[in-house]
Amino acid sequence: MDITVYSKPGCQQCKFTCRSLEKAGIPYAVVDLTTNDAALEYVQDLGYSQAPVVVVTEHHHWSGFKPTEIERLRLAIQ
Repeated sequence: MDITVYSKPGCQQCKFTCRSLEKAGIPYAVVDLTTNDAALEYVQDLGYSQAPVVVVTEHHHWSGFKPTEIERLRLAIQ
């Protein structure tokens, strides 16, 4: 499972999301939306306008800090 967190520098929700993924032992990649125009366009095409955007699959993604979603991922990976 390839999880990507699309984030912005200084974003508290992004930091909380990444820390929670790490604490749960879930591997992920980070893409900075301020330096990657294609990534910004991608998350906008998904319908999001705020960071972080977490993409698990093309049909499973969310925006913002969502501890319940992170817990669902942790359980799915075990």
